[in-house]
Amino acid sequence: MSEKRIIQTVLKNISSTETYAVRHPVLRQGKPIETCSFEGDLHPESLHLGVYANNRLVGVASYLKNNHADFSGEQYQLRGMAVLPEFQQNGFGEMLFKAGENQLREKKANILWFNAREIAKNFYLKQNCKVIGQPYEIKGVGMHFLMVKEIVPSLNSNGIK
Repeated sequence: MSEKRIIQTVLKNISSTETYAVRHPVLRQGKPIETCSFEGDLHPESLHLGVYANNRLVGVASYLKNNHADFSGEQYQLRGMAVLPEFQQNGFGEMLFKAGENQLREKKANILWFNAREIAKNFYLKQNCKVIGQPYEIKGVGMHFLMVKEIVPSLNSNGIK
């Protein structure tokens, strides 16, 4: 009989620089640590989430206040979403995505857009995101898809948005 490990999970808001511990090995491996800094990281409306497993930061996501010309309304861009390889397929990515979506809903955002890596497209489709247009290459990174998720306001206890 195999032994099951108990993993204590905590999700919390973190600083942009704290995200580098996961951004660098997952998204910028082999590149200078400075490449982990994204335009908009320090915007006062941006938020950065981290998920910890047994007190170790294992996943991050940044929601940056940034508009895309193809969309209207209150917009945020998801950037730098990553989970350490040995912790993938454990629900941490979904946890980060849903928590970000909930915080953006509180901020009255109605559009979340992002450039999804080809290998992550199916994950985002499972989160009810939509692909917009054709795949494209981001030099030095790989094939991407523009994706979007409409953030629907939650209903209050009276069923009113």
